Amino acid sequence: MRRILGTETEYGIIARSPHLPDPVANSLRLIAHCPGLLSPEAIWDYENENPFWDARGYRVEGEPERPGPHYNRQLNKILSNAGRLYVDGAHPEYSTPECSNPREALVYERAGDRIVADCLANLNATLGSDEFIVYRNNSDGKGNSFGYHENYLLPRRIPFDRLAAVLLPFFVTRQIYCGAGKVGAENGTDPVAYQLSQRADFFECLLDLNTMVGRPIINTRDEPHAHRTQYRRLHVIVGDSNMAEISTFLKIGTTAIIMDMLEQDGTFPDIDLSDPVHAIKQVSRDLTLKASLPLNNGKHTSALEVQQAYLHAAHRFYTTRECSPMTKDILVRWESVLNKLEQDPRSLHRELDWVAKHDLMASYMDRKGCSWNDPRVAMMDLQYHDIRPAKSLSYTLERSGQLERMTHDDEITHARQTAPKLTRAYFRGACLTRFPQQMYGMSWTSVLLETGNRAIKRIPLLDPYRGTQQLTVELFQDIETVDQLLSRLAH
Repeated sequence: MRRILGTETEYGIIARSPHLPDPVANSLRLIAHCPGLLSPEAIWDYENENPFWDARGYRVEGEPERPGPHYNRQLNKILSNAGRLYVDGAHPEYSTPECSNPREALVYERAGDRIVADCLANLNATLGSDEFIVYRNNSDGKGNSFGYHENYLLPRRIPFDRLAAVLLPFFVTRQIYCGAGKVGAENGTDPVAYQLSQRADFFECLLDLNTMVGRPIINTRDEPHAHRTQYRRLHVIVGDSNMAEISTFLKIGTTAIIMDMLEQDGTFPDIDLSDPVHAIKQVSRDLTLKASLPLNNGKHTSALEVQQAYLHAAHRFYTTRECSPMTKDILVRWESVLNKLEQDPRSLHRELDWVAKHDLMASYMDRKGCSWNDPRVAMMDLQYHDIRPAKSLSYTLERSGQLERMTHDDEITHARQTAPKLTRAYFRGACLTRFPQQMYGMSWTSVLLETGNRAIKRIPLLDPYRGTQQLTVELFQDIETVDQLLSRLAH
């Protein structure tokens, strides 16, 4: 499996002091304490970014962000792994570099958590107290939701309406294994003690360009960060921020399989939910996973049956095609998880966030004789997502072997410092490592290098599959200056 993909995580930030109420200023404080930046003065290049193009074929009103150099440097930190740490809206956010497979994306996502945790430790150390706390979750419990986004590169030739038709039932129901778990309800939705997903309450329509209000199940942003005529980037906003590695791997891996099937004209189950917006909330509230979801043909299905239908379609698809070891791993885990969810969801307490969190809270309530509306239980919900290793309930479960890991600490450390080898991120990372003093700026599609006399040279990177280690090993061999690099690129 090789596909350009990556994730973006928005973090919740809380200040204990009432004198620090501004989340934007606090987010800027946090990322200003990012350790190990090779080019701390580099800017983010917004030249090829425009989030106002809609995949349905039009542009909405609005001006793309173009901050001046000083504020740009405050907003953006270019990381050694060719990823990005920045402030988006009122939140600190980490974008992985472009990865080549779901497991690599998982590793780089966890690297981002450690980078943000180090920022937090550095910031609090300067203040002499634990003034700030950062959470990897999706809700502040007061009606505000913040996002976690996945990105998958696809050929432009795939019609967007086909993408939407295939993905709607899949996205509505995949929360049964990638929901992060949530105490209570928000956004004016029906009350509930506990639900599968932190994000489900906040989706209000099927398709739209918005990500912050009137959130759609399918986001229509058409910003490929690549050659527009060749590629489209599916920008997925419907997922939760997971702490459990298996949940993250399945979330990205199963969706990547759907992308493969779309790209190669695979056959999908014919499932047409009558009301997907209602269904996504209904599924989130159904811990049995078997609630009846009405279809437009008058029949009914369940979240578990929908996922089983997509799994069976994937199995049929790969019976006549080469199947990589990673794809096989995803298929095996997908089938195993669905089988266990059908038999006994609690058996997945070491694998899935919503189950692990539910078990942790249920055990606490049994001991304390309290209920789901106890504020201590709400605090446990939040503390599960604390990014401080010593304070996080999910990290505590990991350390005691009660939450399964797929990654290793050494590869996460490596991912903090080194770009992926099989995407264009490698070229950006190599430029950053070799020419940190000459690095003026960077984006997903460019590197901006200073060539002397205040001249800036932009190197375009519109093909995400080029700029890999294999393709650039000779390019970077035995060069010491930017001029040498530019000369070789010219030839």
